[in-house]
Amino acid sequence: MKRAAALVIGGSAGSLDVLLKILPEISPKIDFPIIIIVHRKQGTDSLLSDLLSYRTKLKVKEADEKEKINQGYVYIAPSDYHLLIEKDLTFSLDYSEKINYSRPSIDVTFQTAADAYGNQLVCLLLSGSNADGVNGLISAKKNGGITLVQDPESAQVTYMPEQAILRANVSAILKIEEMANYINSLNY
Repeated sequence: MKRAAALVIGGSAGSLDVLLKILPEISPKIDFPIIIIVHRKQGTDSLLSDLLSYRTKLKVKEADEKEKINQGYVYIAPSDYHLLIEKDLTFSLDYSEKINYSRPSIDVTFQTAADAYGNQLVCLLLSGSNADGVNGLISAKKNGGITLVQDPESAQVTYMPEQAILRANVSAILKIEEMANYINSLNY
């Protein structure tokens, strides 16, 4: 198994349930950051961070402008901002137009992470009702990264993972119960 420098997880409708199942099973000794982009309503920032922090021993926080990305943290994209990953491995927040009706856009984070981390990036796309994330998976794959998608049979909303499977030549399709073990195996 290839080592990861970063794991970026994107999801929309139905993805929160998956995160709540897998986060408790992720080893607190992982040596890479987990960056999460979830489509959600504006103003639910602290609620999501708090909810996820109760489910893991990892440090959970909302990403801040120009913040250095550290291993062993779970970063949450703020609502109503695109989350970009710069080449110097810091975050940038962007308020430009919505992409796939979404801000934050999964595609934006996947694509900028692919440029920053190259072949040491792992992207996981979960349940959702639009195709946000598919183009980002394609970028990650072109840069040599690992691209994963939730098995549509286990997704509450199948459209997003189905589109990824059809269009992105993903590295693997994972059932929910396989995700945490896969993520833990990305560690040294």
